[in-house]
Amino acid sequence: MTLALATASFAGVTISSPTGSSSTSPVHFVASATSTNPITAMRIYVDSVSVYLVSASKLDTSVAVASGTHNVVVQAWDSTGAVFKTPLTLTVSGTTPPPDPGLPAPPATATVKSDIDQMTGWESCTVCAGAGGNGPVAIYSMVQNQASPSVDGKSTKFSISGATPYSDVLWWKQLGAADWATNLKYDVYFYVTNPSVIQALEFDNNQANGTTRWIFGTQCNIKGANHWDVWGNANGNWISTGIPCFAPTAFQWHHLTWEFKRTATQVIYVGFTYDGVTHYVNRAYTPRPSGVHELNVAFQMDGDFAMHAYSTWLDKVTLTYW
Repeated sequence: MTLALATASFAGVTISSPTGSSSTSPVHFVASATSTNPITAMRIYVDSVSVYLVSASKLDTSVAVASGTHNVVVQAWDSTGAVFKTPLTLTVSGTTPPPDPGLPAPPATATVKSDIDQMTGWESCTVCAGAGGNGPVAIYSMVQNQASPSVDGKSTKFSISGATPYSDVLWWKQLGAADWATNLKYDVYFYVTNPSVIQALEFDNNQANGTTRWIFGTQCNIKGANHWDVWGNANGNWISTGIPCFAPTAFQWHHLTWEFKRTATQVIYVGFTYDGVTHYVNRAYTPRPSGVHELNVAFQMDGDFAMHAYSTWLDKVTLTYW
């Protein structure tokens, strides 16, 4: 149904859409926030659950909401920590899910690389994992064939510690060139025991065909802003998707699958499924030039302000491409 456009404001937050008390799904949210100090973030809550986050003073997004009556709050923060919010009671009916923009099912001819975590020949670095490829040095290790915890009996344990704040470590496994591949699915199980000290966890694929490099970079930005980021490629920066990502539950296996596409001129983040919940990202960015041929799977751990030591176990790491 079409909603009349009006404006409701409360405590520094102005909602332009929706403005009525009813809507269909997905609900189109448009809002802005103002303060005497810079606005640093805005978030949408539905029934006290965060469903969208953006590090900006404006938001414009569509959110799938189940049928029924819901308590919605659009909230903002400024640089001093002051909070502004607008509540809204919204009845959703006639739910119409958005068209599925995900990748098609892999064809029988797709290449599947399974148990990548058990493969030999992993490479790693710490300085190259930092900002600008020139970060501080961390202490780190990688130990394969861990019987426990594990999903299939052989997981790999990645560990980080150190003395310099915000040190990072990147591990990657080259899988051989696949210049022809335009669709990729990165599937991984991961397990942590001390999530409160994790700065961020990064899950990546990299592809290059001799002229172009597509960086499919993603991270669960836990302490930075509690949202999923994607890498802007040619721009060389992290970009928030607005999709929340909080510290993963300790002592529990989590399942993550990212879907990527690429064209000659675009890196496309299709979407991901995390612990059974699917989110469509649908962001496209310009790739970089490259003179190499490669395809790899990568994983990065970021240290926090005190470089608290922690470990992550990966298992059943799989890349499917066609």
